Amino acid sequence: MKMFQIAALVIVGMLLMAGPVFAQTPNTSVTHPTLSGSGLGAALGAGLTIIGAGIGFGRIGSAALESMARQPEVAPRVQTGMIIIAALLEGATLFSLVVCIVVAGTANF
Repeated sequence: MKMFQIAALVIVGMLLMAGPVFAQTPNTSVTHPTLSGSGLGAALGAGLTIIGAGIGFGRIGSAALESMARQPEVAPRVQTGMIIIAALLEGATLFSLVVCIVVAGTANF
């Protein structure tokens, strides 16, 4: 329930901050970028990727430490498996961030 309240607060905060940005009139003489299209999508995608990776690493670490505490004799095998899974998660996270950066680079502001 606490996680839902925090997520709702973040969404409301984002919506309140986005109003003035979208209310601006376009001014062609000024070259300041505004939030739009694929740039905003890439930023949200990168943020969600980092949040997901953090949750994934936390779950991997907690499960590995719990299993090592229950059976200390299998700790080396659990640690090896944990490192392999963490490396795969890191690779997927890096790929997702690269895609977000590429999409943001092709954004037209």
